[in-house]
Amino acid sequence: MKARDMNRDWIATARTLSEALPYLQRYTGAIVVIKLGGHAMGSAQAMAEFARDVVLMRQVGVNPVIVHGGGPMINEMLARLDIRSNFKGGKRVTDAATMEVVEMVLSGTVNKRIVQAIGGQGGRAAGLSGKDAGFITCTPASTDLGLVGEPSAIDTAILHTLFDAGVIPVIAPLGGGPDGETYNINGDTAAGAIAAALRADRLLLLTDTDGVLDAEGHVVTELTPEQIRALTREGVIAGGMIPKTETALAAIAGGVRAVVILDGRAPNATLLELFTEHGAGSLIRADPSALTNPAPA
Repeated sequence: MKARDMNRDWIATARTLSEALPYLQRYTGAIVVIKLGGHAMGSAQAMAEFARDVVLMRQVGVNPVIVHGGGPMINEMLARLDIRSNFKGGKRVTDAATMEVVEMVLSGTVNKRIVQAIGGQGGRAAGLSGKDAGFITCTPASTDLGLVGEPSAIDTAILHTLFDAGVIPVIAPLGGGPDGETYNINGDTAAGAIAAALRADRLLLLTDTDGVLDAEGHVVTELTPEQIRALTREGVIAGGMIPKTETALAAIAGGVRAVVILDGRAPNATLLELFTEHGAGSLIRADPSALTNPAPA
């Protein structure tokens, strides 16, 4: 690369950092819950890049909370152990044998991999599940699905303790029942419930799509709950996007300032959303007058 071209790159980088200042100031002390899944968990490189972005957030004063899934890893382990799964309505029935594998994979292999990746980028992270310190209490989501739970109460005290210590919480979506049961929670559902309990500034749902698409297949960058419901009634929002938008609506109703559905495959997707003017993905916010991402005054 010629020196002239290198100078241009450095100048562009410096300009980007300068333009990010208002957003860095805006998010100082903010709580941002990130649902990690899909491609961002699919390779060591993607995990390292995600971890670097999260460590940078923490370094500039943001309080990130990571809630992760692990469906493909659970499927792989069930197959290795020759444990067959039954499905009802497209959802896995979680019996006691399956629950043992789910807990082993989510709280063990997956959770500690993310904690280690954050540590490898110079950050401090602590892995936990909803069973720790009475964090998430669950009730059965459906009598037909066995040990699949729905959060009924969330005690965020342990998270605030970690924030104060400069530690990034990494949460496996499991919860405890009133009689000592262990429940498996849908990752998006857990992230939305935790974000609502924290009154988070942002809930970022990382997916393998660019965001919410309109009828022509274009990303809708800004949406209200009313528009989400209309697109769902019209069949434009369909398939796997429905549970994500339902999570977004529940989170906003619970007090989350805004939810963003964005492509976790894009480099630095979370940083682009938080620290640039144009953001990334689809922003969903209740107040129509605030459906922009301007630099704060």
